[in-house]
Amino acid sequence: MTPILSKSAAAELVVAARIRKGLTWTAIAEAIDAPPVWTTAALLGQHPLSPEQAAAVCSLLDLDGSVEESLRLQPSRGIDPALLSDPTIYRFNEALAVYGPALKELIHEEFGDGIMSAINFKVDIARRADPDGDRVVVTFDGKFLDYRW
Repeated sequence: MTPILSKSAAAELVVAARIRKGLTWTAIAEAIDAPPVWTTAALLGQHPLSPEQAAAVCSLLDLDGSVEESLRLQPSRGIDPALLSDPTIYRFNEALAVYGPALKELIHEEFGDGIMSAINFKVDIARRADPDGDRVVVTFDGKFLDYRW
C-alpha cells in the first residue's frame, strides 16, 4: 500500500505546479470559489479542501490523485520553526509580540472577558497606495467568544 503524501510534500508540488503554470494564488482561489487567503493557506497545508475543491485544484495544476488525497486531509496546524527565519512570517510574529497585549486589553475593554475566535474567522489582505510606499493591510475578522463561568 502506498503511503499518503504528507501535507508539506503536497504543498511543495502545488507551489511548483502553480509557478510552472504561471497562475496566481488568486486565480486558483477564483477557480474553486474560495477566498484567496484561505485558499493559499489550505494549499500550503493549513486547511482541508473539500473533495470537489481538491479535484478542481489538481485538474487545474495537472497534479495526481496523491496530491488530491493529501489536500483533503485534516492538517496539523502550526508554524514550522524553520519558517520563523522567513522575514515576512517573523514580522507577523513580531507585530503580535509587540501589539498582542494591547489588542488583548482593547478586546476585553470593548467586548468583555473573552477571546477572538480563530475558528469562526476570516482573514484578508489588501494593498493601499501611500505616497511613502504602498501599505499592506491585513484584516483579522474573528467572532468574539465570551468566557462563561
